[in-house]
Amino acid sequence: MSTPPNTERMEKIVSLCKRRGFIFQSSEIYGGLNGAWDYGPLGVELKRNLKNYWWRVMVHERDDVVGMDGAILTHPAVLTASGHVEGFSNLMFETHVGAAADESSIAYLRPETAQSIFVQFKNILEVSRKKLPFGIAQIGKAFRNEINPRNFTFRSREFEQMELEYFCRPEQGMELLEYWKEERLKFYENIGISRANLHLLNVPDEERAFYSKGTYDIEYDFPFGRQELEGVAYRTDYDLSQHQKASGKSLEYFDEESRWWLRQSRFSIFSGLTCLFSMTRAVRSGVVIADRMKSEHHFALL
Repeated sequence: MSTPPNTERMEKIVSLCKRRGFIFQSSEIYGGLNGAWDYGPLGVELKRNLKNYWWRVMVHERDDVVGMDGAILTHPAVLTASGHVEGFSNLMFETHVGAAADESSIAYLRPETAQSIFVQFKNILEVSRKKLPFGIAQIGKAFRNEINPRNFTFRSREFEQMELEYFCRPEQGMELLEYWKEERLKFYENIGISRANLHLLNVPDEERAFYSKGTYDIEYDFPFGRQELEGVAYRTDYDLSQHQKASGKSLEYFDEESRWWLRQSRFSIFSGLTCLFSMTRAVRSGVVIADRMKSEHHFALL
C-alpha cells in the first residue's frame, strides 16, 4: 500500500538541504529558474560519492562493462531514428550549431544518455574487443523541458543520469532481467536503503512499451508518495535496429564461436542522479536482447 504524501515532511527536507548547503535553486537571487538546481559544498560531495560508487560497482568491479562519455549536443538524425523527434519533441531543448540559425543547423540537448551509447556501439565493440554479454556505462547530463517540474529535484529540466546498456543473446534475455533486477536492489541496500522500503512492480503487458518483453519498476515511498526509483526492462533489439535502419550502417555482432551474425540485445540501467539525491534519485534499467540474424538484412524482434 502506497504511503500518503507528507507535505510537511517534504518542506522540512527542502529547508534542511538549503540550510546545510546541499542544494540551492538555480539563479536564486534573480527569482530562481524553475526545474534547475545548483549543488552546494555538501551536495556536490554527496553527488560525487554516489557517482563514484555507482561507477566502481557497475564498471571497475566488472570485466564485462566498459565506459564512455558522450556529447550533450545531439544530431537531429539520432533523435529522429530513436522516435524522440516525432513523439517527444515539445519536451526537448532545441538549439543551433554554428553561425546560422536555420533548419540545417538544428541540434538538441540530449533528452537521455542512452542514444550516444547506441550510435557508438560498433566503435566501442571494436576497440574493447568484448564478447556477448557485455555492457557500456555512462554518467552525464540530460535535459527535458518538463511542463511542470515538481517534487524538489525528482522532476527537473536538467538532471544527471547514470546508465548501463547491457548487450546479450536473445535466449539470455529473461534470465538477465532477473539477474539485473537483483543487482540493482543490492545497490540500494549497499547505500543504506532497506529492501523493506523498496517496492517491486512487475509492469503488466498492457502498460509496457511495445518493444519491451519484461519490465520491473523499483519504487520507493517518497514524502510526496510512491514513485518509480528505477526501471529494469528487457527491450529486445529495438534501439540498435532503429539506428541501423536509419543510418544504413551495420550494428551487427559476429560471434566467432558460432560463426553467426547477431543483433545484440540490450539491457539498460539508467539512474537519475539528480533524484537519487532526493531520497537519493532514480536509476532506471532496461534490457535489450538481440535476435539472431536470419539473413544479412533481416532481423526479427523478440
